[in-house]
Amino acid sequence: MPLVPGMRLGPYEIVAAIGAGGMGEVYRAKDTRLGRDVAVKILPREMSADSARKQRFEREAKTISGLNHPNICTLHDVGSQDGVDYLVMECVEGETLAKRLEKGPLPLEQVLKYGAQIADALDRAHRAGIVHRDLKPGNIMLTSTGAKLLDFGLAKPTAALLSGVTMSAVAMRSSPVTQEGMIVGTYQYMSPEQVEGKEVDACSDIFSLGAVLYEMLTGQRAFEGKSQLSAATAILEKDPAPISVVRPTAPAALDHAIKKCLAKSVEERWQSASDLASELKWIAESSGQSGGSAVPAVKAVGWGKLAWGIVCGVVAAMIVMGVLWRSSKTEEESRYFSVPLSFAAHDMVMSPDGRTLAVVAYGESSGKNTIWIYEVGAQGARSLAGTEGASYPFWSSDGRSLAFFADEKLKKLDVAGGSVQIICDAISGRGGTWNKDGVIVFTPDASLGHGLYRVSASGGVPRVISKPDAARGEQSHRWPQFLPDGTHFLYLAANFAGRRKEVDAIFVGKLDSDEKQFVTQATANAAYAEPDYLVFCRDKTLFAQRFDLKHLVMTGEPTIILAEIAQLPQVARAIFAATNSQLIVAQTGGGSALSQPVWFNRKGEELEKVRKPDIYDNLSLAPNGKAMAVDITDEDSLLVDIWTRELQRDNEKRFTFDPAQHTDPVWRPDGSELVFASNGQLKEGPAGAFNLYVKNADSGEAEKSIAQDEVNKLPTDWSKDGKYIMYVRGPELWYITLPESKAQLFLKGPFALKNGQFSGDGKWVAYTSNETGKWEIYVTSFPDARGKWQVSVGGGEQPRWRGDGKELFYLSWDRKLMAVPVTPGANFEAGKSVALFQTTPRQPVSFNDHTAYDVSRDGQRFLILTQTRNLETKPMTVVLNWNAELRKK
Repeated sequence: MPLVPGMRLGPYEIVAAIGAGGMGEVYRAKDTRLGRDVAVKILPREMSADSARKQRFEREAKTISGLNHPNICTLHDVGSQDGVDYLVMECVEGETLAKRLEKGPLPLEQVLKYGAQIADALDRAHRAGIVHRDLKPGNIMLTSTGAKLLDFGLAKPTAALLSGVTMSAVAMRSSPVTQEGMIVGTYQYMSPEQVEGKEVDACSDIFSLGAVLYEMLTGQRAFEGKSQLSAATAILEKDPAPISVVRPTAPAALDHAIKKCLAKSVEERWQSASDLASELKWIAESSGQSGGSAVPAVKAVGWGKLAWGIVCGVVAAMIVMGVLWRSSKTEEESRYFSVPLSFAAHDMVMSPDGRTLAVVAYGESSGKNTIWIYEVGAQGARSLAGTEGASYPFWSSDGRSLAFFADEKLKKLDVAGGSVQIICDAISGRGGTWNKDGVIVFTPDASLGHGLYRVSASGGVPRVISKPDAARGEQSHRWPQFLPDGTHFLYLAANFAGRRKEVDAIFVGKLDSDEKQFVTQATANAAYAEPDYLVFCRDKTLFAQRFDLKHLVMTGEPTIILAEIAQLPQVARAIFAATNSQLIVAQTGGGSALSQPVWFNRKGEELEKVRKPDIYDNLSLAPNGKAMAVDITDEDSLLVDIWTRELQRDNEKRFTFDPAQHTDPVWRPDGSELVFASNGQLKEGPAGAFNLYVKNADSGEAEKSIAQDEVNKLPTDWSKDGKYIMYVRGPELWYITLPESKAQLFLKGPFALKNGQFSGDGKWVAYTSNETGKWEIYVTSFPDARGKWQVSVGGGEQPRWRGDGKELFYLSWDRKLMAVPVTPGANFEAGKSVALFQTTPRQPVSFNDHTAYDVSRDGQRFLILTQTRNLETKPMTVVLNWNAELRKK
């Protein structure tokens, strides 16, 4: 029978039960002699008669007593009382890895740290002649000092890898308890030889550790099955999904290390846990993981023997830059280096001195884009705390600070350390530049018709300094960059409605002046590179040309530096960095992340993929669940169109056709129509602003306008009775009453609002607000906004109601799908938010409002735009002495 608090086994007083497993029960106890807490493990009386189990229990005591390692649970004592055999171990405070994994995958630095510690512990056991045979997350405890390997109850002596002295010790205790062919262990983590009931050695533990590392890194089991048979079949015959797909930002070196652990053949695995531990430590050290980096480096090697091997990230490029920095200045030829990446950079910017690169990339811990800092020649990288959700960073003139856009604000922080500070509002920023006098020129609003503003870096109210020339066809000014005098600045003037490329061009503007001077045609941002060059992009090709600073004109002929440069077509942004004539870093290949609509159940299990990967955004599921509508960006034409798809018949059709950007489709409750936003020039109303239109879902008839003015409008929901359409207008929530198409303000504030969603009965609206400085989910009444209830805690976006209004879903700050029980009635009542599963939705690029998922009416299935590996992404390219050809002309 179980022990109860107060009972004693020898000098050990039972305090509380901790847990139980197949090999015994574990209790917290007090050592009354030494006054310390201990863990007492007993073999239940009913098992004492089983000689095999008792032998195994006794063997555990002997096994652990011979192991002394900081990452192995320490054995203090062994005893027997009233027929109860027990052993006493250190009481390890913390949580099991299995419990931790319920929250999702671990940060990369923890995977490397804990993995190396567990491998070290296994190495100690293997050298003592012991194979654990039941390595799994439940037998690993995470403590404040690191990982602890527990429970050698299934351990078995082996003669492998042992010295002559140890061989003798093993021979003395080699009577096997397990019969030949008997499977012992936890089936999801067994090695192939364990599954087949064969003799195992240290390499079997290494396979199990590989499965554990895979789960730590991805949050998914390497070998899953609904039964022991299906899991065993997977272990014997299948390979787990590539880490590069499940967690694209993971280092290629770690991917390789884990694959080697999981080799089906024993001969192809790591042959010792020591080798694996060394590999994990090297990855951590070369990645700078002690500083919290998530992108590893490679070891630098000499020029002429750049044997890249497994190059894992941007740090590799920075090391090469450092190794070749001096020699590059005297070379007469350009040098090109490709750095294979496990992720795509979403943006990058070089510091004024050309020695530090800030890269926007996906952050694993937050599930959002984060800024990473890479120093030339350094073997480490670090993420900047507080930059989650950041976009389009730019440096201060002294290179000490970075400004960036996040949460509809322009923010800044000191790169050396310090807290993030808000400079001003920026509902949808599109680049900025910061001069030596503390003046920032930036684009705070992507709404077409908006130009450049200026604001003090210390904060204040932004002031307009440029407006797009409508007569010329300009709709936006963006991506400014100060020239060396700190007064003149470059910027892109662009057309987005019909993507008229003849309009897109680089101009020079000047502070405190209406001066505007044409420089060159370009389809994306440009950069001034000292001493006298302009680097710019046309149709995915990166050019450089001499630039006369005195007269602000181009001279000579342009020279191609790189082809197939990555671009974000929705925002006319090319991903490259250049500040001088020595160095250009660029992301080549497709710049827009691909995604794919995927069905999941409430457990996060994938049910079905819909259509092939593409540049999707703003998904809307038809009320009957039989069709979907979604934005798709054409990367060649740079246009965005809405497509609909019948899910059961696998039949799809293009819904919008004119040359413009069409976005945010929302279905009428009966599925007969769709409301959407478009900035088409062929429509009535102000050219360039996103306005609202309704179109029949099945016919080819033209759409009709329902809301027109100069402010961007994006629909978010259509009430179930068909009478109201909710939409975002700038930073406010509005609704339209049908059929009269009467627009009315619903909610406004000094903060931004978005994602308005009607409850099933139409009495409530869930929405997102950043009034606390972080996006959170709130609910208020409709049509009169009376009262306010905060639903999310710690961040939330994209609310969605279950059809009956009894549950509200949203995405948490770290992109978990959350569910909140709701009690319908006269007053709003909500329960506690519960995480259903971790998602990996496509990151938004272009628009204020963004819809990455939708939910079936019964709340049991979720259609999510799941980010996939961008197959078009090519390696990062580093070009040294890129101006060599220009100097010859």
